[in-house]
Amino acid sequence: MGYEEAVAAMEDRVRDIRAGTARELVWLLEHPPLYSAGTSAKPDDLRTPDRFPVHKTGRGGQYTYHGPGQRIAYVMLDLNRRGADLRQFVKDLERWLILTLAKFNITGLIRNDRIGVWVTRPDKGPEAEDKIAAIGIRVRRWVSYHGISLNVEPELEHFSGIIPCGIDPESYGVTSLADLGQMLSLPEVDMALKATFEEVFENTEHHPNSNIV
Repeated sequence: MGYEEAVAAMEDRVRDIRAGTARELVWLLEHPPLYSAGTSAKPDDLRTPDRFPVHKTGRGGQYTYHGPGQRIAYVMLDLNRRGADLRQFVKDLERWLILTLAKFNITGLIRNDRIGVWVTRPDKGPEAEDKIAAIGIRVRRWVSYHGISLNVEPELEHFSGIIPCGIDPESYGVTSLADLGQMLSLPEVDMALKATFEEVFENTEHHPNSNIV
C-alpha cells in the first residue's frame, strides 16, 4: 500500500469514527520502501535523501523507514472510550508489542531515554541493544491514527539512509525477527498481533479480510 494512499484512508476513517459512522480499526499492511518524517524530524538525520521517497507526516517522532518485510499496524481507536489518556495509550501499544515478541521467545524492552521497543544483543556486546519496533502516533479529537511498525524481515541496510528516530546508529542498531533467528511469515506474526491485542485492548472483533470496512 502506498504511503499517501494509506494516510488518506486513515484520515477518512478517523473522521468517520469521530462522527460515529464507522467502527474502530487496526489495519495491518506493508509499504514499499520509503522514509517518513515525523513532526520532530531533523533535516540532518536524512542521510540519503534521494534513495527512497520521503514523506512528511503528522505523526509524532522523527525519521523512520518502512518497507517490505515490516509489519505496519495503523491503530484507529476512539480514546474517549478508553480513558482519554495519551500516555496510557502509548504504554498499551508498547505492551502490545512486548507481548507479541514474547510469543516468539523474544524479550522486548522499554527505555525511558529511547522511543520504541528494544532487545538486548549479547552477541554484539554486554550492553548492546537494537531497536525492533517503532511507535509513532497522532490523535485527532481523541481518535488515534498512525501506530506501530514491527521489523519481521525487512532489508535492515535500508535504515542506513536515516538516523532512525534520531538515535545515534553508532550506539544502537536496528534488528528484526529474522535477524534474531526467528524466520516467520507475516501471517504468523499477524496471528500473534491479533491475539495479544485482545490482552491489552477490550471490545475487539475480527474482520474476515484485510480490507478497510
